[in-house]
Amino acid sequence: MAQVTDTAAASAALSVLVVEDDQGIADSLVRGLTRAGYAVRCAGTGAEALGARPVPDVVLLDLGLPDLDGVEVCRRLRRHSDAAIIVVTARGEEADRVAALDEGADDYLVKPFGLAELLARLRAVLRRTRPSGTELIVHGPLTVDPRTRRVTVGGQEIALTPKEFDILHCLAVDPGRVVTRQEILERAWDAHWYGPTKVLDVHIAALRRKLGAPGLVETVYGRGFRLGDPSGVADTDDREDGDGNDADRDGSPAPDARP
Repeated sequence: MAQVTDTAAASAALSVLVVEDDQGIADSLVRGLTRAGYAVRCAGTGAEALGARPVPDVVLLDLGLPDLDGVEVCRRLRRHSDAAIIVVTARGEEADRVAALDEGADDYLVKPFGLAELLARLRAVLRRTRPSGTELIVHGPLTVDPRTRRVTVGGQEIALTPKEFDILHCLAVDPGRVVTRQEILERAWDAHWYGPTKVLDVHIAALRRKLGAPGLVETVYGRGFRLGDPSGVADTDDREDGDGNDADRDGSPAPDARP
């Protein structure tokens, strides 16, 4: 089992600011988010949202506000805040999506939507914007330092590309848990990844080769990948991808691979 060193005391619940002028919708969001464990506040106007202190961890932003257009609120929030911004609005046109995302929104959800989907989007955004902790992760001979983004195996530092580090960190935060291909793509690339999944196989093959520890990154057939226990694992070729297809044997970048 992985060990986490220098762990700080448990932090308070993540804070969510609901920016919504429809009181009924706002109350429903507050109830659902509170039950999910978040600390929730509300703002009925753009001005209230911009003046909210302390700055929240997440902003759920409606675009149809009575005083300011939501896209303008998003732009101003992004100037002085690193809060995750999820637009929740009835505007489903592509132009509105593009405008909000270009002004700094992290995700865009069109009304009506279910609470389960909203919570899943919120978790996905937080995984990207606030990675789970900056503590040193130690798993057998593997050490991952999220703060400095350094990786060592048996005390020897391993040079990884940014994407390779993101993939490894995704697996290392919960060793043994199977992480699906889609989850890795969302966390290491983005939640709106629509490209070929072959790019993940290329990076996994390169990561395995660099780590040099047989069995450390395991394939779970048909599901995804997990960080396994390298001790006592036979030195076998484990480069079959999660769909049952062989990943690139030499780890050479595919034409569609992006660093």
